[in-house]
Amino acid sequence: MSNRNTQLGTHDMNATQIRDAIDAGKKVFWSNKGYPVIKDSKGQYLIKCTFSKMCLGLTWADGETLNGKADDFFVED
Repeated sequence: MSNRNTQLGTHDMNATQIRDAIDAGKKVFWSNKGYPVIKDSKGQYLIKCTFSKMCLGLTWADGETLNGKADDFFVED
């Protein structure tokens, strides 16, 4: 478990938990607050870099394998 996330809220999340949290209106991040997970207008869940404005899919094509370690995702309290 990563120490930086224990102060920030729920962590060690799978793809379903992340999508459910976003759909419930919660703010989810990967690694730090510079990388929010968003749902775009097409219904895609993406990891957005606020510095470069680039986005990466939340998961691989299988829809379950995260593009990042599960313990690096967290919900803002």
